[in-house]
Amino acid sequence: MTPLSRLRRYTWWSVVAGGVVVGLGTGLDLFTHDYGLVKSLLVASAVAVVIVQHTRYLHQAMGGLGRGDHRPWEHGATFAVALAAWAAMSAGGGFVFGWAMLPALVVAHVGALLPARSRWPVVVVMTALAVAVGGLFGGADAGPAMVLAATMIIALVFADLIQLWIWQLVVQQEQGRKTAEALAVAEERLRFAADLHDIQGHHLQAIALKGELAQRLIGRDDDMARQHAGEVAELARTALRETRDVVQGYRRASLGTEITNAVGVLRAADIDTVVEGDAVDVPPPLQPLFGALVREGTTNVLRHSRARRCDVKITVADGQVCVRLRNDGVRVDDVGEAGAGLAGLRERFATVGGRVEAGPAGADGFELVGRAGVGR
Repeated sequence: MTPLSRLRRYTWWSVVAGGVVVGLGTGLDLFTHDYGLVKSLLVASAVAVVIVQHTRYLHQAMGGLGRGDHRPWEHGATFAVALAAWAAMSAGGGFVFGWAMLPALVVAHVGALLPARSRWPVVVVMTALAVAVGGLFGGADAGPAMVLAATMIIALVFADLIQLWIWQLVVQQEQGRKTAEALAVAEERLRFAADLHDIQGHHLQAIALKGELAQRLIGRDDDMARQHAGEVAELARTALRETRDVVQGYRRASLGTEITNAVGVLRAADIDTVVEGDAVDVPPPLQPLFGALVREGTTNVLRHSRARRCDVKITVADGQVCVRLRNDGVRVDDVGEAGAGLAGLRERFATVGGRVEAGPAGADGFELVGRAGVGR
């Protein structure tokens, strides 16, 4: 289970805890006191209606404060049922605490569903009505009943709103992080596409023009047509060569360049990245190899984790190089067999006598390690 899933479950049970308390408390009160069969059945039905409505609408509120269904007549009817039960039981001498929470449940979910501009006026009016019912029907305990009703409403409304607000902030942050990751990948693709376009655009246009000219000259000036055809072939070879240079440059960037790119991409995704060691110490023949390791590791961090931190450590001793990437936030279901990227890395390292290791590290970490040496 991911941290976000755990937080969602915690938030859900926190906001519905009030309904659980009311159900248990009022049920125990009805079971231990003799209020008469008719009265007990009526107030038990009222409790069931309020708890069902409370749970239903809080489920909608988990999607965002103020974004639920606005059904004033339904909310008003539910609140009237809660007030009737509160009026009937406020002077009963039983578990008054549980009965005072009954209207508080309705106020809490209505407040969570309403937009901010109308939330607090409605909450104030509903609180005043619940307090007034406690004062009118509380009998000798009217004062404590009024205070209890106000206290329960204020406590439950603020508790639920704070929990839902925190959940909403976390969801927004997660959405922002995913957007940053997507933008970082898109920027790299656009950079490569721009380089490729600059290389091929001019050559393809020249090839098209000279091809058309050679076609027109056939039968009129064959020598000139052959000359233009030769130039077309040379332009095509030049375009192919320069395209290969661009691709090889992308694949064979130095380790320092790859680390710089990785740090920029990861930090753009709100991942704290720390580099230990100097890429300059890595022998030039191994720079492209370890650059590919860093590029693949960065891709895996973005795609297969919810990392908040990534550490890159470069160690060079006696001509042997070790580059280690370690990140947190790994989801259990994403730790499995190596993908094609890691398989390709292992093959490339094997050609120089090196090796690549990848696997879990700690409770929620993942580690990618490449080792190789010159002349091995």
